[in-house]
Amino acid sequence: MYLNFMHEAQSFQSQKHLGAGGGKRKVSTILLLGPAFVAAIAYVDPGNVAANLTAGAEYGYLLVWVLVAANLIAVLVQYLSSKLGLVSGQSLPGLLGSKLGTKTRLAYWLQAEAVAVATDLAEVIGGAIALKILFDLPLLLGGLIVGVVSLVLLSIQSTRGQRPFETVIMTLLGIIAVGFLAGLFVGDVDWGQAAGGIVPGLDGTNSIVLAASMLGATVMPHAIYLHSALSVDRHGKRPRSSIPQLLKASRWDVVLSLIIAGSVNIAMLLVAAASLRGQVGTDTIEGAHAVVSANLGEVVGLLFGIGLLASGLASSAVGSYAGAAIMQGLLRVDIPIVWQRAVTMIPAFIVLGIGADPTWSLVISQVVLSLGIPFAMVPLVKLTSNRSVMGEYANGRIVSVLAIAASGLIIILNVVLLVLLALGIE
Repeated sequence: MYLNFMHEAQSFQSQKHLGAGGGKRKVSTILLLGPAFVAAIAYVDPGNVAANLTAGAEYGYLLVWVLVAANLIAVLVQYLSSKLGLVSGQSLPGLLGSKLGTKTRLAYWLQAEAVAVATDLAEVIGGAIALKILFDLPLLLGGLIVGVVSLVLLSIQSTRGQRPFETVIMTLLGIIAVGFLAGLFVGDVDWGQAAGGIVPGLDGTNSIVLAASMLGATVMPHAIYLHSALSVDRHGKRPRSSIPQLLKASRWDVVLSLIIAGSVNIAMLLVAAASLRGQVGTDTIEGAHAVVSANLGEVVGLLFGIGLLASGLASSAVGSYAGAAIMQGLLRVDIPIVWQRAVTMIPAFIVLGIGADPTWSLVISQVVLSLGIPFAMVPLVKLTSNRSVMGEYANGRIVSVLAIAASGLIIILNVVLLVLLALGIE
């Protein structure tokens, strides 16, 4: 499989740097960073843009607390996923595929594939919107371009290895950060109200839908599956004695990458709350871009469009990586990336082709992702707490309690969301 194409070479490099004879030589921690920055792209994809701009435009600073809580949960979750891959030498989908029966495994794959479809829906549509903003291209054509470019980005990983792929994705993450943080420097953010938004609060069913959407866009299930695979593919078969250093590097990797991603998400909401609230036409990303350009200047508007495009391209490639890891682990088959990519992209093309509201489609896709989070988180917590899988690196009591509490919070929010939507309560 293309994800493991360079696995043997990566294993050699890991042993070369970390010491094949038991880890006597250690490489600098900074050289071990990278996998979390790739996974972090999932936290700043176009679905985040739609959810965060909508939340800020409709509710001001009310839902800042959702992003803060989601980012704290993400730090814990992504580290556990990375730790699972580093210690067990297998990805989360691979471990699940080896432990589940055939029927259960297929059912599990179906829900995971629904997550992959929802992910691609957000990424392709978001990239298409960016190309329309920047070059006035038709949405369907823009979606096709995003799909092709994502395959080109993936070819870097399969032909040149993990490190060059990480470098490209980290560069795109930097572009995304600049694109969406720029508005903070010229916008009139009320920092007092922004601080007040850290206190949890909701305002009706729509705010709950948006909260679930923001949560699904931040703690993304495909990123949970993905990070364990990234760690395995990057570090390969390493000496057991190297695990402590790899875990330390992983902690830094996760914290630094999610500080960037979290800052970008909060910046989106703050800019929307300061510049878009009460403005006509901000219920779409294109409309929001027009208002941002009018209120904050053409340069900020251009950076916004470039950031959105970088987000769509990078997240599309990373999402395909995750989809392939899920498919291989749960179905135990290697499917050419073009076919795997086609399956998850078709719904996005349908949405673009029939003229559905692309911004609201993005928000709904994030709700679907939120519903898929427990299916990734619960097994992750269980496996990383299992000594037969993790040995001495199994979760301690405090980490287990925090992980269970985070999973419980997400499940409760999803149940409340479904009940309110079913009852039609406003």
